[in-house]
Parts: sequence; C-alpha cells; structure tokens
Amino acid sequence: MAIDLLRQMTEHIQVGQPLPFGVCDEQGVLLLAKGRVVANDSQRQILLTRGLYVDHDEAKPGEEAVGADASKRRSTLFDLWKQITARLDLLLASLDKPGFAERCATFASQLMGLVQRDPDIAIYLSVRQDPNRLSLYGLSHALHCAMVGQLAATRAGWPPERVASLVKAALTMNLSIVDEQGRYATAGRLNEAQRALVHAHPQAAVDRLTAAGVTDADWLQAVLEHHERPGGGGYPHNLSETGELASVLRMADVFMAKISPRSERPALPVLDAARQMFAEAKGSPLASAIIKEYGIYPPGNFVQLASGEMAVVIRRGATAHTPVAAAVTDRHGIPVVRTTRRNTAEPIYAIKLLVPESKMVLRMAPERLYGLAEE
Repeated sequence: MAIDLLRQMTEHIQVGQPLPFGVCDEQGVLLLAKGRVVANDSQRQILLTRGLYVDHDEAKPGEEAVGADASKRRSTLFDLWKQITARLDLLLASLDKPGFAERCATFASQLMGLVQRDPDIAIYLSVRQDPNRLSLYGLSHALHCAMVGQLAATRAGWPPERVASLVKAALTMNLSIVDEQGRYATAGRLNEAQRALVHAHPQAAVDRLTAAGVTDADWLQAVLEHHERPGGGGYPHNLSETGELASVLRMADVFMAKISPRSERPALPVLDAARQMFAEAKGSPLASAIIKEYGIYPPGNFVQLASGEMAVVIRRGATAHTPVAAAVTDRHGIPVVRTTRRNTAEPIYAIKLLVPESKMVLRMAPERLYGLAEE
C-alpha cells in the first residue's frame, strides 16, 4: 500500500503549485502543510527524498492513512532536524518577499535553540551525513556551518547578538549557489558557467541580501568575506584582511566541507580535518574552539572498545578522549538488537581505535542509539 500511495501522490508534487494535502516523512512528521506552495526543484526533492505520505487528517476519503500511527508519537529532535532542512529551503526561497530579514532572524533563533537543546545530536548529524541525499548538500551544509559557528563563538564568549549575526551569515552565505552545491556534491564537477557562479557568489549573496533589506553590517561582511584569506589569495576581492566573523565562517565552511561525503570521495575523518584546519588557521583560538567542541571522538564516530564491542559515539565526555558510546555489537563483533551505553572513561570500555565506516556492517537508526525509540 505504501508503494502504491507513493506512486499515486508523486505526480501531485509540482513546483509552483499549492499542495493538495499535507506531506509527512516516513515517521509521520509533517514536512509541508496542505496549501503551501512548492517553491522550487530543490524543495520538491526534499519532499520526495524524505518520504511522501499524505497527512492522515487530510487524506482523501477512501485512501488509507499511511503513517497515521507514527504521527501520534511524540516528535524527537531528529524529527525537528529533518523539518528544519525543508524550512531553510522555504526561507531562502522567500528572499525577495518583504520581511526576509525578520524571518531569517526568527529562523536563526529557532535553529540556535535546537542546537542548544542537544549539541551532541547536532554534532552527530553533521558527522553522520546521509550519502544518499547529496542533492540537498547546499541546505545541510548551511545548517551545519551555522551550528559549528554557534558552538565555537559561544565557547569563545561572544555576546548572543554577535553569535546570531554569525549564524545568519552561515545560513545565507551560499544562497545564490545552493543548487550548484548539490550538483557538485552529486556529480563531482562543474562546468565553466557554474564555476563562475561559485566565484561570484559571496558578492551576489550580499547584493541580494541588501536588496532584501538586510542592514546588519556584521552579517553582510561575513558573507562577503567568507572565502577571503588573510594575506590575500581568496575571492571575490583578494582581500588581505578579513573580519572576525568571516574568519570563523571560513573555518566552519572548510571544516564541514572536508568531513562531508561527496560522490567522488568519502568524508575526511574529523580528526584529520581538525588538524588541517588548525594548521591553516595558524593556531587561531577560534579554530581551537571548533576542535574542542567536536573533541577527539565526536558523536557519530565509529569506534572499537577494549571490551571488543563495536560502538557509535553518541555523547561527548568529561574529556576529549572519553565520550559515551552506544555498543552495536557484542565482544565477538556480532550485531546486537538492544544497544547499551558505554562510558569510555572506564578502562574495560576504553576506545582502542576508530573504525572506518566501510567496516560497520550494522546501520541503526540514531533514535535508537540515543534511546529515543523502542528497541
């Protein structure tokens, strides 16, 4: 029935047309309400890749309410993170409509609240990105960079309004090339025209933000300079000096790009990306802040424990070397149904080594790792 419903409903998701029903993901979480307009191909792709179920309260007479039971359960933070990707797409699509600056400020505040509710889950999602959704890379990258900037700037003691400016800059820095980012992540190459768009995108974004009524000088400067490099060699204006917000944004941008999978290459291990960032930033305190937030074994890393168990890191610990992990195999390497938390500060569960993702044969829903779903 689910497959039949998917086939029936797909043709009704049309760009520029209001939805005739609410659309939920496979867990019954509402992604877009009935009557909302599908703004562009990117947003349509979000709906299609995240599952396509008619909201059970809005299903047509005679149609089975797929996902009805799931929609009754309480939403988790993972559900909210799924929704916020689609919401960012809606926000960016509204750039030319009145009130964008206010809408962006509201969205940034909600995102920051989501990160604050559980930074470990936010970091987990940035480390464990779905390689089957590379077409959405531009949106997810903006969210992850905003999260990294928020955590680092907060650790560095920035005032809340300055952190908010950084978050808004991260969300909008690539607004003119979101589709190109998805194509590059998927195909691994750009044509000459697309490369020209990428080179010009910081100035293009500032021009469009200014036209939309954005007046926050810190926000605009960070967007304009996030690809400039101290001493020169960056773009679009080859500046020799950059503002502090732009420096943090550049570090977050490069760091996240390195730990994100692409069609032509796997993600770089977080520790390797952190070392490269620290060296490139010449030991910047803000680079150190990013590294301290992620730790040596951030949530999302696969590890082998002294007990012989394979596990997934789910929480940062008292030190960078001692996170909390969820065991997904027994000591013989046999997958287990029920996950058990292990404090790696205990010698018997100490981390022995990082496990490459290719070695992990078991894939478990993050809700189960975090104890948010029934075993």
